[in-house]
Amino acid sequence: MTVHKRIRPFNTRDTYPEQAIDNDLCQTVVARGQMVFVRGQIGQDLDTAESVAIGDAAGQADKAMANIAMLLEEAGAKLEHVCKITIYLIDPRYREPVYRTVGRWLKGVHPVSTGIVVSALARPEWLVEIDAIAVIPD
Repeated sequence: MTVHKRIRPFNTRDTYPEQAIDNDLCQTVVARGQMVFVRGQIGQDLDTAESVAIGDAAGQADKAMANIAMLLEEAGAKLEHVCKITIYLIDPRYREPVYRTVGRWLKGVHPVSTGIVVSALARPEWLVEIDAIAVIPD
């Protein structure tokens, strides 16, 4: 049985100390050595857990995409391997600046995409969250 590679494991009790939750998660899973699942990324520095671009949806999307690019690299993948993204917005008015930002990161990649407007994300300062699925070619 193949054991999946788990990149940047963490526990939610450390990530969300204000919430009474205790889940073991990770930022990225590489399954069967080719499929890469990247956890939803937000405007947050992965090393310091500091939120960035407060009040700026495009700035948060830019940081989320930078995180995705970094996590893909750590998994042995590249942005060009992205097959699917999902973009979560707390306000439909953020769609245009966020999609323009994401489009710059994924120019020429042509992944499938789903956009969803939600009432809130895990922290009130987060305006956008983006997750990705990539497949590393043979």
